[in-house]
Amino acid sequence: MDMPQLTDRAALMRNRARAEPSALFLHEHAADELHERLIEVNRTFTSIAIVTGFPDFWRARYPEATIVSDEDALALTPHAHDLILHVMCLHWANDPVGQLVQTRHALKPDGLLLCTFLGGQTLHELRASLAEAEAVVAGGLSPRIAPMGEIRDLGALLQRAGFALPVADSTLLTVSYANAFHLMHDLRKMGENNALHQRIKHATRRNVLTEAACIYADNFRNDENRVDATFEVITLTGWAPADSQPQPLRPGSAKTRLADALNTSETPIKRSND
Repeated sequence: MDMPQLTDRAALMRNRARAEPSALFLHEHAADELHERLIEVNRTFTSIAIVTGFPDFWRARYPEATIVSDEDALALTPHAHDLILHVMCLHWANDPVGQLVQTRHALKPDGLLLCTFLGGQTLHELRASLAEAEAVVAGGLSPRIAPMGEIRDLGALLQRAGFALPVADSTLLTVSYANAFHLMHDLRKMGENNALHQRIKHATRRNVLTEAACIYADNFRNDENRVDATFEVITLTGWAPADSQPQPLRPGSAKTRLADALNTSETPIKRSND
């Protein structure tokens, strides 16, 4: 059975081709965040791969790395890398778990994956404004912004993909714009405008966009008379399994009672039939 297509790959590539380097502040943020995390890991990595839709940006940051396009089938060699960075593209993947499984197979034992991408709180202001405007003006809704994962669900993706020691966390970035039109123009310059497979293929009616901009200003204006836009950047951290990693103890194998460790008394549970 064919995989459902979330993303129109041709449209996504066109959007990225129009992106301007000066607008890639989300990639700048991700690069700085990943750098800090790698410092904390305190390990020297000798075989790095980067999965990205913006090769020039990331090649400049990691000139020694192998750069891989974020196709559905990743051009990664099995068990070849001790570090893989999957950066700012999982939110466009047709099969996010499949992407993670492929990175795990490409890691050496005890290799590290750092995966950063946009999460479910991203552009919630714009989504709400467009939905209300379209309902008022056009009497219905159309797909405009890719569905993005919620942080409470994303840690499970790493476990499903077979990673050890999985961690998921997120950072909210608030960016202000003169109005909603400036935000939408910036999304185009970032290469993050609509590339959904089920999107409407004609230009959005001007009166829908005008109504959305008015709703946006009414609901999300800040103290500086500008409008706020939220970007949620999620980072997944996982390790390829290895015998050297900490292993959970078998149930019942503890040699010390919890009550002794806490210096307290144990209270037996009274069963209902006692």
